[in-house]
Amino acid sequence: MAEDDDSTMIRAANSTDAPAIAVIYNWYITNSCCTFEEEQLSDEDMRQRIALAGGDRPWIVLEEDGVLLGYAYASIWKPRAAYNRSREVTVYLHSEATGNGLGRRLYQHLIDELRKKPIHSLIASIALPNASSIALHEGLGFTKAGQFSEVGYKFGEFVDVGYWQLIL
Repeated sequence: MAEDDDSTMIRAANSTDAPAIAVIYNWYITNSCCTFEEEQLSDEDMRQRIALAGGDRPWIVLEEDGVLLGYAYASIWKPRAAYNRSREVTVYLHSEATGNGLGRRLYQHLIDELRKKPIHSLIASIALPNASSIALHEGLGFTKAGQFSEVGYKFGEFVDVGYWQLIL
């Protein structure tokens, strides 16, 4: 558990956080191309995802004044053994909590936790265009590693996806 200031706390996610995390994520499913999921998740769906956390796949949340405003996590990049020192990372904030540095603080905490693990490479995928996500990642030291054209399809349009990488 880490306190950033008197009103903000970053801690490990747990199953009781599932409803608040689902609300945050479902907004992105419905309103953006940040995720290519198209169906909203139930609280139970989110609980099952959180249950996969642990070890070198942490899920963390940020609370401000006791209200959960964001979450970040690391997941398996690819299932083959040769990729076991790489993780895909992501961060989501409540749609009304963006633009004030909370996402950066939360993501930096996740990166710092992963530095303590036997993890070597972090990979972030960004649906393009997304200037704010690119700025966040590059501000934390990620560099663009590649881009695929029109690999996603959401809201009736093809979407490019860029990949950013951070070597720890």
